[in-house]
Amino acid sequence: MRIAPLHDWDLSIEAARQLQTELAARIDTSQPLAAWSTVAAADVSYQRFSPTLYAAVVVVEAGTHQVLECSAVSMEVRFPYVPGFLSFRELPPLLEAFRRLTTDPDVVLCDGQGLAHPRRLGLACHLGLWLERPTIGCAKSRLVGDHDQPGPRRGDRVPLIDRGELVGAVVRTRDQVRPVYVSPGHRCDLDSAIAVVLGTSGRTRLPEPARLAHHAVNQLRQAAGGGSATAD
Repeated sequence: MRIAPLHDWDLSIEAARQLQTELAARIDTSQPLAAWSTVAAADVSYQRFSPTLYAAVVVVEAGTHQVLECSAVSMEVRFPYVPGFLSFRELPPLLEAFRRLTTDPDVVLCDGQGLAHPRRLGLACHLGLWLERPTIGCAKSRLVGDHDQPGPRRGDRVPLIDRGELVGAVVRTRDQVRPVYVSPGHRCDLDSAIAVVLGTSGRTRLPEPARLAHHAVNQLRQAAGGGSATAD
C-alpha cells in the first residue's frame, strides 16, 4: 500500500496531546460505509519490558474469511507506554505492515478504540487518517464512556456515551458471551461499524479477521523468542 506521511513520530507527550486534538478535528464518522468485499484486521503484540513490538495485518475476503494476504513485522519501540497515547507507540510497526501489503482493503478493523477515546483519537481514528480509508475500533474492554448492559443475544447492543456524546456501542457478537466495544475510526459511521463487526463475527467473540490477526502476530512474536504476550 502507498501511505503518505502524516506527521513525525519524535514527539513529547505534550506535543502528542496537542497533535491528537488537531487530528481529531479531521476525523469523519458521518459517512455510511460503501459496499465492502475485503476486510483487513490489525493487531500488535509485545512482552512487558521488551523493547520490541510485533505487528500483523491480515486481509480476508468478506463472507468467506479466506485469507488473501498477511503482513507481519517487528520494530523497536519509539514511544513510552502511556494510557491514551498508545497509537503513537503502536502505529509505526502497523504502518510498516500495511506498507508491505499488495492488497488495498475496503475497511480496516483495529484491536483498539476509535472515537471512544478521551480526545476522540483512538488507534482506529489515527490509523484511518494515515491510511485515508475506513477504519473501525473493536476493543475487548472499555476505555471511556458509560453504558447499560446489552441483551444476551447476538446483535444486541447499547450506546456507549462519554460526556454526553455518543462515541460507540457495546455489542454482543455471540449469545451469552461478553460484548465488544465498537467505535467508528474514520470514514465510517457507527451503524456501518457495527454491521462490519457483526458481519465478520461468528464462532468467537472477536470478528474472524481480528482473530486471525491476533494469531498471526502471536506466531511472529513466539518465533522471534518473544515469550508470552502482555495481557490487554
